[in-house]
Amino acid sequence: MLSHIHIVLVGTTHPGNIGAVARAMKNMRMTSLRLVAPKIFPSADATSRASGADDLLSRARVCDTLREAIADCQVVFGASARSRTISWPELTPRQCADEIFTRHPGERIAIVFGREHSGLTNEELDMCRYLLHIPCNPHFSSLNLAAAVQVVCYELFVAAGSNERKVIGDRGECPLATAEQMESFYDHLHETLVDIDFAQPGKSESIMRRLRRIYNRIELDTKEVDILRGILRMSQGHKKSRKQ
Repeated sequence: MLSHIHIVLVGTTHPGNIGAVARAMKNMRMTSLRLVAPKIFPSADATSRASGADDLLSRARVCDTLREAIADCQVVFGASARSRTISWPELTPRQCADEIFTRHPGERIAIVFGREHSGLTNEELDMCRYLLHIPCNPHFSSLNLAAAVQVVCYELFVAAGSNERKVIGDRGECPLATAEQMESFYDHLHETLVDIDFAQPGKSESIMRRLRRIYNRIELDTKEVDILRGILRMSQGHKKSRKQ
């Protein structure tokens, strides 16, 4: 029941932390681990710290970029202990678990954790629909990576075992757009904004970040993305015809 939820670690420096995360995941019946550009992996230290969860390490998928790691996922949560200039929809681990099992049952989920010392960049959080924040001592809020993963996986484990979950809504035959489909849409949107002179190349980061927030709140499905990209293509064509 938890196999559709993927734990993604970005830029992990210490291989022992990867092993400790695998152990925390297996404690809670989580099975899918994805690693983005780990500094050292595979490693004997990772295997040792896994304490019997080395099967998760052997199946771990290693990717060069976060975009690659979450490409097939439909809902992405990004863990962060820091506040951000532009607000993201923010959830606690318990709220995250409730969101997954009531509003997104069966959909492919990614929960992304950043680097040990600096977390996720704003550009990486741009790819996430929600910000996942673990409430703790405000004067000492940085959790060990494995501890953070353990807290989140525990809430998912408890939520998955509940017999009182009620599915909200029915998406019918049209699933949510994947992260890769959304990233391609955002690339196309930015290209169109430049083409119609609404934005300038290299100077529209803030605009795009706010637009991402808007579309993430809507939760576009694949058909809706196709419609929007059709509108973008028409807008680009109209602009080109006026120049001729």
